[in-house]
Amino acid sequence: MPFHTTLRICLTATFFMSALLLSRHSAVADEPFRPEAGKFPPLEKAHSYCGELVFVDHANRRGSIRVEGSGMFRRNDPHPFAMLPYGIVRYQGAPADLRDIPLGTVLHVRAFLPPDPKTSAVPVLPVNNKEKDAHHNRGAGIFPAENHVLLLEDEPSHCQREGLIWKLKELEIKNREGMLIASREAKQGTNNKAGDETFTFDAATRVWRGRECLLIQHLIDEGTWPAEGKKSLGGQSVLLGITWKPTPGGVFMRFHISDIWLNDEAMQNATLRQTETHKTFMRSRWMPAWVDAVEYGKFGRATVTATLFGGMDSSLYAEFQKGIPALMNSVENTLKHIEGGSAGPTQMAARGTIHDVIKTSEEAPLGSSGIQIRFETDLITEGMRPTRIVRVRPAIWPDAHLPREEFINQGGIEERFPTPSIFPKY
Repeated sequence: MPFHTTLRICLTATFFMSALLLSRHSAVADEPFRPEAGKFPPLEKAHSYCGELVFVDHANRRGSIRVEGSGMFRRNDPHPFAMLPYGIVRYQGAPADLRDIPLGTVLHVRAFLPPDPKTSAVPVLPVNNKEKDAHHNRGAGIFPAENHVLLLEDEPSHCQREGLIWKLKELEIKNREGMLIASREAKQGTNNKAGDETFTFDAATRVWRGRECLLIQHLIDEGTWPAEGKKSLGGQSVLLGITWKPTPGGVFMRFHISDIWLNDEAMQNATLRQTETHKTFMRSRWMPAWVDAVEYGKFGRATVTATLFGGMDSSLYAEFQKGIPALMNSVENTLKHIEGGSAGPTQMAARGTIHDVIKTSEEAPLGSSGIQIRFETDLITEGMRPTRIVRVRPAIWPDAHLPREEFINQGGIEERFPTPSIFPKY
């Protein structure tokens, strides 16, 4: 047999085996995964999808997303999701709460099966639900059983984490609205073969340049964009905020640009604004954590070792110092404080001192800060057991009384309002 024929056969066999192994790896990576109590699940085992945020129940850290599928997007029923207790929300490159994200924002989701179906804040679905064909020109994949979210992020947050950038190719405009052609590419490297995507924009689209917030009309007035017609944008690098809105013309799927960040300074300013918003919020709600271990002493005294959850600004973690007074309170899996009667979280919390702050030298898994605290109290409460969720605050943080929807009384999750029955089971 000629050498080149033998070589071709070997190469073909090698390619086939490589493709088979890659296919098997992808199948394993996308197998349904259920997190275990007390363990942060690996991000690579999460199921990925994206779609439009259409409903938020911020007090219970849950909502609904219209998941992008292969069919007619506008007909896709909103799909319920719940944040894992250690689940991270990111908006405009910064930590966020669900209440910070405008409805209509397109979000990237990394999610798992419910850790404990009995306590799920949203409906529990068959594990193979993402394979179900929704019919009526909607396709499969829009109702995944993986509805407990580890990472929820908007477009600029996703691009920054993945090292991506949008390149603007061409625009067509009339009456301050029109179409933009762009491709999402790797910041580093030149062999990117990303396909072009078409977006709509309109007079309300915000354009951020340094500390300026411009409208489309401003770009027209200064001659950067034409008032009418087409213009090549030459691959200009930007970050985009992406939403969805109904599109005329019977188009099945086309996203809309809500924001364009023209330079790094503009994006950094947006990130800083959102960071400060979230820091203020967290100081009034306390830092979430789970209990790793409890060492019991006499007469209610105990030392609690707890891991602080990740995704917060570093300045918040820096305020957990050895030797400072602190408070720890039990919460349920939506991070709602457990209170008693008219008593707020401060009255119900265990008081004590942080005796040690331990930082791991290894890379922490997503969801974990990599920081453990050892908290000693003279009055341990029932909810502080290994794998249970708590919230902790240094005593210098504000003593704020929470609105009624953000805490539950001793009745536990049965008191949760609204109940998961508000969501249909698709």
